[in-house]
Order: sequence, then C-alpha cells, then structure tokens
Amino acid sequence: MGVTAVVAALGLTATLSGCGAGGGSGDVTLKLVAADYGTGAEDSSQKYWDDLAAAFEKKNPGIRVDVTVRSWKDVDREVAEMVKAGEAPDIAQIGAYADYAEAGDLYPASEMLAIRTESNFLPSLSDAGKVRGSLYGLPFVASTRLLFYNKGLFDAAGIDAPQTWDDISSDAEALKKNGVTYPFALPLGPEESQAETLMWMLSGNGGYTDDVGTYVIDSAANVETFKWLQSDLVGKGLTGPVAPGKLDRAKAFEAFTRGEVGMLNGHPTLMEDAEKKGIEVGMVPLPGADGPTEGSMGVADWMMGFKQNGHGKEIGRFLDFAYQDENVLAFADAYDLLPVTGSASAEMEADAKHKPLHDFLSALPNSQLYPFGKTSWAQVSEAVKEKIGSAVEPNGNPEIVLGDIAAVARDAESAQ
Repeated sequence: MGVTAVVAALGLTATLSGCGAGGGSGDVTLKLVAADYGTGAEDSSQKYWDDLAAAFEKKNPGIRVDVTVRSWKDVDREVAEMVKAGEAPDIAQIGAYADYAEAGDLYPASEMLAIRTESNFLPSLSDAGKVRGSLYGLPFVASTRLLFYNKGLFDAAGIDAPQTWDDISSDAEALKKNGVTYPFALPLGPEESQAETLMWMLSGNGGYTDDVGTYVIDSAANVETFKWLQSDLVGKGLTGPVAPGKLDRAKAFEAFTRGEVGMLNGHPTLMEDAEKKGIEVGMVPLPGADGPTEGSMGVADWMMGFKQNGHGKEIGRFLDFAYQDENVLAFADAYDLLPVTGSASAEMEADAKHKPLHDFLSALPNSQLYPFGKTSWAQVSEAVKEKIGSAVEPNGNPEIVLGDIAAVARDAESAQ
C-alpha cells in the first residue's frame, strides 16, 4: 500500500473504486457500503469484500450481501446522502458514526452482535465507539503513531534517537548543520493536522478532552506544547522549507521516503514504503517534555448497522462472521494495519512475520483516539485543520489560536 493510499486512509478512511456483489441468493439482501484502502484496481479492497461476502453466503444461504465500494473522498458523503434520502445501507464501513447514533439510525452492538464478538474488541477502541455508554461504532481497523527517524541521517550526524523535547531540538539542529532538508517535518497543513496536533498534545500531557470527555483544547498544557513548537522548532528553522501550516502529511511522508526528512511522526505503512526506498527507519515513542510519551495516538475507522430496513439479526450474523480472526487479520495484513480485536491482536503478536508491527501493536491498548463519540468533533476537527498551523508561525499566538478552536468546540457542544 503506497504513501498516497495511507494518507487517504488512517484518518482512517481510504480509496475505493467500483462496486461489486457476492454471489448467491436468499430471503434477505444486505446492502454494504465500504471504503477502500488501496490505490487502484490492483490493491482495491473490493476483492476482500467480494471474497468475504461469498464465504459468508456459502455458510448462510438465506442471506445475500450486496457490496458497494466508494472512494474515501466520497464514501462518508454518499452514505449521508443515502440516509437523508431514506435509502440507508444495512451496513456501512466509513469514518464516522456519532451523528447517526445520535439520530437513532443505528443498532447498538448489543442488538446485533454475539457477546463473544462484542467483548473481543480492544477496550480503548470500543470505548471510542460509544455514545451515551452504548457501543454503536464498531472499530474496523486501527493504527498507532510513533516517531520515525532516518537512521542513516542520524548516523551521519553522530546523534541518537530522541527521548525528550530537548533531544528533538538538539538532534534537529545537528541534522540541519548536516544539510538535511527537513530536520523535523511538522505537517500542520489542512490535510490531517488534527492528528499531528493530538500527538503533540499527548506528548505535553494534554489532549483534546479531559478524563470525563470535556473539551480542554486551550488548557495550559496544550498552550505550553505549542509555545515550545513555535520557539524551539519552527522559530529555530528546524522544520524545513515549507511552513508547517502549509505542509500536508502526504508531502511530508513522500519527503521521508526520499531521504529528505530526519524525523517525523509516522505509522506502519510509511515504515514499509520508506524501507522499500532504501531508508533505514528507526522508531521510538514520541518524546515528551521530560521523557517518552506514555500513551500513543490511535486512529480507527468504523463499522455500523443501520436500522432502516429492519435487518438487525442478519446484520449481526454477517458482522459476527466478519470479525472472526482470520477475516480481521486478512484485512490488516493487506494494508499493514492493526487488528481491532483482542484475539486477532494476540495472534499477530505471536507471529514472527508481523514483527515490524509489534511496536505499533503494543501501543494500541493504551492509545488515545479522537473524541469520535461527540457529534461536535467534525466541526472541531475542521477548525483544527483551518487554524492550528498559525499557532506555530513566528508571529503567531498559540494561546489565542487554541482559544479560538476551543470556542468552536464550546459552540458546537452547546448547539446540540
């Protein structure tokens, strides 16, 4: 899976093209809409879903599964349009669920899944899929983030992997002296800056929300984090020729695979793509102010069952099948992602062929995800994408920028 695809995915939703259906016939036809994690016909997720549907239908001759796949750029919007038109799919695998749950459009997991299926989700992921204490967004695939560094560039500069913010700054200065284009690539452009923002917030003992789920975007900890980024990285000219607010993740990842980046925050597929280009990749937890960050950022996409057609029982049978270990692992294997169930995670951890993913896998149980269960999150995320880059500009004011985003969050919450 190439960099472009992962940039599209792991928000997490990614690229689907075309549509298809499993064979067979029956009394009930389930309509499934899913997002693709491939870059084209060769690695489209279409084959996975067609094979899964065919295998399910063979074991469940009374149920047919009609699979439609759509581009990640379109799938969330198209599902929303289907729901608005009264033509909701039975099952959707997309990037957001909270609005549908709040509107009463979705079955809770307890009305669809076998107990063994529901209880097998990793707790950090199932917690992120809940609205008012009930699980509506079923995690589908996940990933975590680590700090990546180019071992060759580090060896040439005579430096070691960073453990603290001070280490990042001093390592970046050494890389800059050695002519590295991007000593530390800091993508705070509009593509996916909500992820980069959360990683840095976590490294400074902050986050988007507190322990009870209240937004704390302009907390003292978050303000201090962005002041440090502004003064000790951007202000010292250590983030490369493109201003962080103009640098998108895709461009940063591509520069890393070209050997132009000393350090950046990355995920599993970037590791594979970089190594294919001959880059020897080192990985450590994102350094914090006083040491390595204890919790990683996690990301996930979601599966959900819509009530409109009254097929809860059949949806549950399909989802119980889809979440069997061999099916979960097949999709994760295809796109260098992480399984979302405890049993599949244990199997991946025990398999030597997955050793490159073990660091990411071990970070997943303690990872922190976006506040997906808040219907306000979509507005807050857009505000972060629009504004956060200005917080680290030489003349920017992190406190004001974070305060502006916090105001958007408050307004969005009060409007519900």
